[in-house]
Amino acid sequence: MEHVATLPNPEEGLQADQYQHLFPVDGLESAGSGQLDEGHKASLPVPNPDARPEPDGQTVDVPKPPEDDLQKQVETDPQPDASSPSNMELEDSTKDGVEDGAIDGVVQEPPFPSEYDRLNKVVEENPEDFNGWVYLLQYVEQENHLAAARKAFDAFFLRYPYCYGYWKKYADIEKKNGCVQVADEVYRRGLQAIPLSVDLWLHYITFLKENQDNSDGEAENRIRATYEHAVLAAGTDFRSDRLWEAYITWETEQEKLANVTAIYDRILGIPTQLYSQHFQKFKDHIQNNHPKHFLSEEEFVQMRVELAASSLSGTDGETPAEDLPPGTEDLPDPAKRVTEIENMRHKVIETRQEVFNHNEHEVSKRWAFEEGIKRPYFHVKALEKTQLTNWREYLDFELENGTPERVVVLFERCLIACALYEEFWMKYAKYLESYSIEGVRHIYKKACSMHLPKKPTVHLLWAAFEEQQANVEEARSILKNLEEAVPGLAMVRLRRVSLERRHGNLDEAESLLRDAIKNGKNASESSFYAVKLARQLLKVQRSLGKAKKVLLEAIEKDETSPKLYLNLLELEYSGDVQQNEADILACFDRALGSAMPLESRLTFSQRKVEFLEDFGSDVNVLVAAYDEHQRLLKEKR
Repeated sequence: MEHVATLPNPEEGLQADQYQHLFPVDGLESAGSGQLDEGHKASLPVPNPDARPEPDGQTVDVPKPPEDDLQKQVETDPQPDASSPSNMELEDSTKDGVEDGAIDGVVQEPPFPSEYDRLNKVVEENPEDFNGWVYLLQYVEQENHLAAARKAFDAFFLRYPYCYGYWKKYADIEKKNGCVQVADEVYRRGLQAIPLSVDLWLHYITFLKENQDNSDGEAENRIRATYEHAVLAAGTDFRSDRLWEAYITWETEQEKLANVTAIYDRILGIPTQLYSQHFQKFKDHIQNNHPKHFLSEEEFVQMRVELAASSLSGTDGETPAEDLPPGTEDLPDPAKRVTEIENMRHKVIETRQEVFNHNEHEVSKRWAFEEGIKRPYFHVKALEKTQLTNWREYLDFELENGTPERVVVLFERCLIACALYEEFWMKYAKYLESYSIEGVRHIYKKACSMHLPKKPTVHLLWAAFEEQQANVEEARSILKNLEEAVPGLAMVRLRRVSLERRHGNLDEAESLLRDAIKNGKNASESSFYAVKLARQLLKVQRSLGKAKKVLLEAIEKDETSPKLYLNLLELEYSGDVQQNEADILACFDRALGSAMPLESRLTFSQRKVEFLEDFGSDVNVLVAAYDEHQRLLKEKR
């Protein structure tokens, strides 16, 4: 049946144990049982905030591969017993194998290929040059230099973790060089980065089948556990049919027909592209096999009891057992046996028909949106407007009609195709606010640290979020790092100033503004910050003298800025205008004597006349101001 998300109380948020993985695998039994857990009910599938590679860990917690530049933070969650084959995400790889791979790549390392430095320099200078990365990766693959390949691929995935095809290329290089254990780690890292990739899961499972040790008797259970991880991670994707079909085919090959039925019970309730084919294949599975094989023992017995009870009313015309010929009472009636089997098959299909009908209705509601998705994979090229609109409308639909699990899965799918559009990251973070603080934090960290390192809006929202959680130091660090990455953004400097002001660090706020004035790209930018500093000094720090000094110094450097004069006038007006009359008139005269455009000087002249009319103490000064204003008007004509 369709996975049902267990949604925690929004006021409580997700607890640490509820928040381990993007797509939880808690429902897996020990791999030694050989049976499928009937539930597999996923709790709200939110991303893992601590999983590595930082900042992109999501699903499978894997051991640390050698020389892994991506590993910036190791997951802090408690580690289960690695001896359990079902714990593929925590199953410790043979250390000797990893070390051997490292020896192959480091101790016996030949010089890097001749063109490596040139190609690597291109992407170091411009990490956003995707074609440069493609040329570099093609080159190291062609040269088959393991150390160079590791360095190039690890650096690439820091920037572009959603390129699932390159994860396979990386794993293939490791395998080609005899580092099978390291290749396994590469696959696991890739599945952390992009757990919804059906292709990557299938490649990984094929890799396991080809390279696992079959001598310990646990090979089948390891493959089953991996399939379980795969369908829990990607099985609710609308286009996950190939993964489910592969799982069913494999269980059929193992002759575990009851497991096949259990898998069908799950996929029949999930809206997918080939939902109708699944139901038809399920019916074929039921019709072509005996109930005692495709049902669990418990379900088989229960169904026989139910069918026997329902048929009691139809036995009136049968010959009583005591009237049968001696010795024939216990002989089975072949016709009855065939009828019972057919009845069981009919009942099994009938009980799934209702689920299928409901699922068909759910598919029909989503079909148009799915048809509109033309590029479900990641690419650096911009998406068409119609594609972006389709994603927006699909998300809005799922937010209104879908289960929390389906909402999260759709967001994760969307962010693969739309990773370079900050609006979708912000929408996702906003949705998670009701459920998990750690989920929100992880989304912001992933967006800002990897996919959108130079997009200011999402960084500002992240900083505001951390400040709301009383993580002031983290908010401060986010803003500082953004300003270093994208220097010269006024909105970022002002957010840093306001952060310090809100938390009582007025000296630091003042220092930030003075630094901005000093390092302004031009006079206009310095004047902008001077006005901000003067307002803070006057309104917050209550220092009129310091505020006035800031504006006067700014005017000396930018004599043609009307805003500076207007703010100086506002400052003078803030006091007793009768006592400040001389200073106010001096400000007007300074503006009128500047090299400002005539239109601006006319504005100040008009305001001077109005001031003298309202507050002036000397009529002679008023008349002189009026005459000066008339002269400027004539000059304009």
